[in-house]
Amino acid sequence: MVMKPERHRKILELISDNAITTQEDLMQRLSEAGFSVTQATVSRDIKELRLVKVQSSDGRYVYAKPNQGQEEGDIESFRALLIQSLLHIDYANNMVVVQCKTGMANAVCRLMEQLHWKGIVGTLSGDDTIFVLMRDEPQAAEFVRQLQKLGRA
Repeated sequence: MVMKPERHRKILELISDNAITTQEDLMQRLSEAGFSVTQATVSRDIKELRLVKVQSSDGRYVYAKPNQGQEEGDIESFRALLIQSLLHIDYANNMVVVQCKTGMANAVCRLMEQLHWKGIVGTLSGDDTIFVLMRDEPQAAEFVRQLQKLGRA
């Protein structure tokens, strides 16, 4: 008997790697992967995993994890806020400092964290300054380059 956590992991893998448009399609893919499930089980799994349907680039609606299909929108929201807020970015060793207009640092930091940038160990934001601890100096330099590129109007 296959345990639910294994099935959930497989479902997340399937929707990440494939355009799954229906519960029947998901059932078929699970069956091909060796999971024997009913439509009711798939329906429960979708609810428990809080899967949503998002529009894919080809216009079809596919299953996705919450926010999976919105990363491009998130980066655009982040970019718009960064353009409005950014005053200065710099780094020393593996520490990045982002200076924002007064009152904007928390909002910028929150959106930045939701993007799960590679190399970020942690962040700390105040009213107008964000400290970003990077894993190493090359990642800090690259992160600054990316932020500078995004921050240009």
